[in-house]
Amino acid sequence: MFSEELKKYDWDDITRRIASKGKGDVEAALRKPHPSLDDFMALISPVASDYIEEMASMSRYYTQQRFGKTMSMYIPMYITNSCTNACVYCGFNRHNKFERVILTPEQIEQECRAIKELAPFDNLLIVTGENPYAAGVPYIEKALKVCRPYFNNLTIEVMPLSEEDYSRLVKAGLYGVVCFQETYHRENYKKYHPSGMKSDFEWRVNGFDRMGAAGMHKIGMGVLIGLEDWRTDVTMMAIHLQYLRKKYWKTKYSVNFPRMRPSEGGFQPNVVMNDRELAQLIFAFRLFDHDVDISISTRETPYFRENIASLGATSMSAGSKTEPGGYFTYPQALEQFSVSDERSPQEVAESLRKIGYEPVWKDWFNH
Repeated sequence: MFSEELKKYDWDDITRRIASKGKGDVEAALRKPHPSLDDFMALISPVASDYIEEMASMSRYYTQQRFGKTMSMYIPMYITNSCTNACVYCGFNRHNKFERVILTPEQIEQECRAIKELAPFDNLLIVTGENPYAAGVPYIEKALKVCRPYFNNLTIEVMPLSEEDYSRLVKAGLYGVVCFQETYHRENYKKYHPSGMKSDFEWRVNGFDRMGAAGMHKIGMGVLIGLEDWRTDVTMMAIHLQYLRKKYWKTKYSVNFPRMRPSEGGFQPNVVMNDRELAQLIFAFRLFDHDVDISISTRETPYFRENIASLGATSMSAGSKTEPGGYFTYPQALEQFSVSDERSPQEVAESLRKIGYEPVWKDWFNH
């Protein structure tokens, strides 16, 4: 399990190594067709900011080489905001006072129809709070079966499950799983996740092994930018990705770097990442792993998304509602977080076409 592998790496040592990188380290990393983990640390280091144009050019080259001038389009569908966790940064925190909603199968189907009227999405991300009692595996399995006639590519972002449960959901039509570790800082993890299932660091970080062992087609990873030093956190995630690629080599992988957005509860980020730093991180990850899917959500502004579209990103959400029933049933319910890009799917697609990119609504590799 990865939790044992992670013990080989010291957080403070990684932080020092990144800070110690100089221009020579960055230039050496840029000369390599396949940078090492040490090179990755150089590429995300503060000094590498001076090389961002060169990194952008290389990132664009590798992205177009592997993915062409395409952008995979997806849309999230939140089906419940019921949650037993008390994550300090999340709008779904169980201590926040608002009405909890668990969509019925009929309401889920109404949401599917409403999404299909928005745009020809075929990639659906089903999102829940973490409530294994009221919205556990049987509920998620039923939701997959309701959505399957409308969408060929079904991915979930839910609580970490057992290997057996992941296998069960694959049989019900599941294609992929997205799970944000939030932070790899083992000691501080509990501070942000004081109670509930999510407070168990080992169970969460080893969930990716259980996904791989269950034969998941695609695994999505991410850290929440704003909790701990982002450079150290994403290095730990790069280590995790390397580990998973070696152990579960048949699986496809995606990464996401969500920056903390305003939510109910008012938690303020400990670390703020600016647009230039996020771009640098995306370029560094593309140079480090030419094949990984890099996803950009509507947390980011239209300006940033339009600029990063041709430089490293390979999938985007559009028209997102981050509240359960937000497309049809409960359009005014509480959001998990506020979005920045409120353009319609058609507007996002048109902006991609203007830069010579083709929005792809269907994942043909899944058929």
